[in-house]
Amino acid sequence: MQYLIDASVYVFRAYYSMPDDMVDDQGNPINALYGFCRFIGDFMEQVTPEYVAVLFDESSTETFRTAIYPEYKANREPAPPELKRQFKQCRRYVRALGLMELSNPAYEADDLIGTLVEHGRRKGRASTIVTRDKDLTQLVSKDDVFWDYAGKGKLRYDQIPDSFGVWPEQIADFLALAGDAVDNIKGVPGVGKKTATGLLQHFGSLDEIYANLDKVHEVNVRGAKTLAAKLDTHREDAYLARRLTGIACDVPIENAEALMQPAAPKLGEINALFDEAGIGMALRRQAERVSDIYRH
Repeated sequence: MQYLIDASVYVFRAYYSMPDDMVDDQGNPINALYGFCRFIGDFMEQVTPEYVAVLFDESSTETFRTAIYPEYKANREPAPPELKRQFKQCRRYVRALGLMELSNPAYEADDLIGTLVEHGRRKGRASTIVTRDKDLTQLVSKDDVFWDYAGKGKLRYDQIPDSFGVWPEQIADFLALAGDAVDNIKGVPGVGKKTATGLLQHFGSLDEIYANLDKVHEVNVRGAKTLAAKLDTHREDAYLARRLTGIACDVPIENAEALMQPAAPKLGEINALFDEAGIGMALRRQAERVSDIYRH
């Protein structure tokens, strides 16, 4: 099993859940750094993975999706400077802990995760995707696990519909139909989550829906009689959205197999980072315990 961590989710989680009066000697906030380091340390102690990668988002304005649709994620406020600073520190910590840390300006962390999932499959290795982002459920096959760490827990392939309404391979189509306000993807106007779920349960996929518009009126959803006309009018919108909601699994990543195998932590670099941030002994001791696990 390999573990692929959607890092930004947990940096943001720490930033908004840890007290904002946690600061270093210069008054810079360290709440996201502290919470994220504790999360990664807890994870490494609990799981002791043989293969692991920690993937970050780098830019939301220069990815291949914004080239397709400039309004993609345009509704999001940029991260404040104090959070950007802590993102860099979090990445330093991951590297110092001996873990694969990666981002790519043309792709999102989701795409890096998707690529490593495919890499693992070629090696005969299943993946556990550590995130709380529903978009990533589309990568889950029958051997994989979606793990909302410190949240709802682990979901396997056959449990995804109970939580999200559709099967993993239908998630991207679902988001293309219903839209995704978080990412500023409009989808098809007049098609909400319940309607999208009903359509996919009936037809199976976006392509099959559009191949059978003359049968859409048979689906047991509100407004079924006028639904085919809406879908037809907004066909281009639906397929544009589908290009945005699908995860790319072909990002060039060099030396992935070796990099995913944890190395012994560099305790000197970790202590230097913690000295700068004014972080005390608890996280240092945790890093030492992780070092004991991975010292070769």
